[in-house]
Amino acid sequence: MGRTKINVILLIILKLFLVDTTTGEETCENDREMDKLCGGHTYKSVKPLLDYFKQVRNELDQSEIKEKHISEINADLMIKYHEIVGIHEKLMKEAFQLDEYKNKIIRKENNLQLCQSKVDKLESEINSQQTTINQLTLHLSDKSNKLEICENQLKKLNSSVIEKDEKISGYSATIQNITEYQKTISLKLEERLTMLFKKDKDIEICHAEIIKLNRTSHNNIPSNCLPFGEHPGVHEIEVSGVGSFDVLCDSQLAGPGWIVIQQRIGGEENFTRDWATYRKGFGSLDSDFFLGLEKMYRLTSQQQYELYIHLLAEDGNIFYARYDDFKISDEDHGYALSLGKFKGNVWDAMRIHENMKFTTFDRDNDLFYDNCAVWNNSGWWYNDCFACNLNGLYDEGLYCSESANYLKETKMLIRPKEDKNK
Repeated sequence: MGRTKINVILLIILKLFLVDTTTGEETCENDREMDKLCGGHTYKSVKPLLDYFKQVRNELDQSEIKEKHISEINADLMIKYHEIVGIHEKLMKEAFQLDEYKNKIIRKENNLQLCQSKVDKLESEINSQQTTINQLTLHLSDKSNKLEICENQLKKLNSSVIEKDEKISGYSATIQNITEYQKTISLKLEERLTMLFKKDKDIEICHAEIIKLNRTSHNNIPSNCLPFGEHPGVHEIEVSGVGSFDVLCDSQLAGPGWIVIQQRIGGEENFTRDWATYRKGFGSLDSDFFLGLEKMYRLTSQQQYELYIHLLAEDGNIFYARYDDFKISDEDHGYALSLGKFKGNVWDAMRIHENMKFTTFDRDNDLFYDNCAVWNNSGWWYNDCFACNLNGLYDEGLYCSESANYLKETKMLIRPKEDKNK
């Protein structure tokens, strides 16, 4: 009987455990039923166990609810995860596009820097060309009164060049075209100047012949300074082709009978002169002067002349150079220089100028890539450009040979060779 009660109690407990939900009335009913089956004492002993089973059942129910809720949350999380993956892929795609845009911007910036470098280089070339144009304009503006018509034409052309240059200052290629255009104009101007020079030359020849015909009393005028050996100073001589003119005779530096053809003793005379002025001669016989290329040609074409160069350095040392066959060609051949054999106490610096035509700022006959007369502000028998320049700027360019250094005084003298004192 006791065993049967125990089995009944266990069945009741199992039934209670398997019930999904119980109400308060059902619990009380079960309690009464258990109390009848087991008696008050037995039920009271088993009741704590029953309560524990109820608690376990409730916790299991809550655990199932939580698991179901967790499953729903996991499902939501998976949806959110897929959404996040989609957003991430979209962001990666946009980031890739952004990198491409950045690379394009970098390439464009590099191209811009290259363009800027080219622009800077072009601006530098333009400035250099503008400087050259300004120099040429400055020198071309210094014309003689006899060339006023040509000078006005040149000013108009320069004005046109400047106007075009201002409009296209940003393009070096156009500057080059303007430079070529100016060179063409210079060549045309040089041709016109040559025509004028030839006319002046013819006029001078005619004038000299007229003087010669009208002054028959001057038949005894000498053609050099040899007759004035004992009386140096300014004397009149007469040379075929140019007539009579005054010269400075010297008998102190190297013996009697020398004609001074060039002298620098004070720096007062401007030697930045054009072709026509160097051809005719300029300066004062008692100061700085240049006798004139045409007179030198006429003198040295009559007979053999020797050349004596006197140099006084800034430190007081005196140097000389002597050549036994000095002459220059006619104007059609550019008054080319010939020297002969050398003798002196300095380096033969004039030798590199031999056979060179005379160059002025308006007639370039040198071998330099530019005009040496423009660079050195004087006319001379330039090569590329000079080792000896006795017509240079007095305070900074009067130079001849390594020994003499900068010079304080220079003189060029010529004398017929066959009549020199031995």
